[in-house]
Amino acid sequence: MLSDIKKLLLQLSQTIHLNHTCRKAGVSPVKSLPERVKIVEVGPRDGLQNEKTIVPAEVKIRLIDMLSDAGLPVIEATSFVSPKWVPQMADQMEVMQGIHRRPGVSYPVLTPNLKGFQAAVKAGAGEVAIFGAASELFSKKNINCSIEESLQRFEEVTRAAQATGVPVRGYVSCVLGCPYEGKVSPEKVAQVAKRLYSMGCYEISLGDTIGVGTPGSMREMLGAVTKEVPVDALAVHCHDTYGQALANILIALQMGVSVVDSSVSGLGGCPYAQGASGNVATEDVVYMLQGLGIHTGVDLQKLMDAGAFICRSLNRRTNSKVAQASCKL
Repeated sequence: MLSDIKKLLLQLSQTIHLNHTCRKAGVSPVKSLPERVKIVEVGPRDGLQNEKTIVPAEVKIRLIDMLSDAGLPVIEATSFVSPKWVPQMADQMEVMQGIHRRPGVSYPVLTPNLKGFQAAVKAGAGEVAIFGAASELFSKKNINCSIEESLQRFEEVTRAAQATGVPVRGYVSCVLGCPYEGKVSPEKVAQVAKRLYSMGCYEISLGDTIGVGTPGSMREMLGAVTKEVPVDALAVHCHDTYGQALANILIALQMGVSVVDSSVSGLGGCPYAQGASGNVATEDVVYMLQGLGIHTGVDLQKLMDAGAFICRSLNRRTNSKVAQASCKL
């Protein structure tokens, strides 16, 4: 009993010392970890959109249904962009009509503009997402317009969404680095996130698009953003190019973030970084969170089954370290 009290006092002392050090350094102090984390599964959309070989709609539908069965609360289903730009998502209507929607599960879709939003609503989408960037050059190369022009375009979507009662999620790309501009200012990220939040996005996902972030840069960026946007309206979207994704997520959790984007089997490469391993694997995130005693509601075995299914369909090996260790593929 006495030894337990001593341990508790030591932990408390260490936390107080660390928080004092953080304040002296001008960064946010460490908070206690959240009891629950919401996983936003982006594999069916972000994970598959760069696949060169067209994945059949029935495979995408089966994958989404398996992810639903695994207990994931949010599954990004598809994207309502022009098939000319993203041929992989040309079957969006078929996918939306084919999935078996589970009560309590959200199936958001990406909508770049008002036309995409209208098509998504017609297909039965109950939530949409818009995607901006904190890098001017990335914005011009990715969506062919400046940051300011993109935000004006998104305001059309958010106004239409509010009129129809459809929730909107916002994405900010390149929050920790850009393939064209290099380092991105945390203040610039904060400005874009604030604009998206102000126009009605209920949640802002901060994306390390090329996976160059470290725990240090993640802490600095979140410190700037949380001055402008409430931390409970933020999510992190980490790529694992340099093997930093889980460490960056842990920092975000310590700073109060409780929503994490990830992709089953680590699907989704980055076209701007040679050898990039893409999104952090959902299996690895869930395993880490379980080890921290954080509730996700996700069945890890069923999640790995979904990962094994899509990897067989794509004829590739999983990028999930947990699945590899469990010999699933």
